[in-house]
Amino acid sequence: MGRRGYPAEFRRRTVELIKAGKPIAELAVELEVSEQTLYTWRRQMRMDEGLEPGLTSSERAELVAARLRIRDLEAELTVYRRSAELLAEKRHPKSGTRPSN
Repeated sequence: MGRRGYPAEFRRRTVELIKAGKPIAELAVELEVSEQTLYTWRRQMRMDEGLEPGLTSSERAELVAARLRIRDLEAELTVYRRSAELLAEKRHPKSGTRPSN
């Protein structure tokens, strides 16, 4: 399992080295990062610059935040619906008491 969450500045500098002509295979060995990761970073940088189609980093972050917010709101709605169901149930006022003698 590889390392996750490289700092943005590290990714930016690495992509700049790739743009400058440094071979990806060589860079991957030097930085101990997989070649696929470097290709992914380069592709995302190109999307951010508008050179390739796809979601930019900021759009991707907005989408993740929106999905998290939707998930939270749906959970909250589930709680409200369940509480409304419980409050709507009709109960006999004397239910649960001891039988009279």
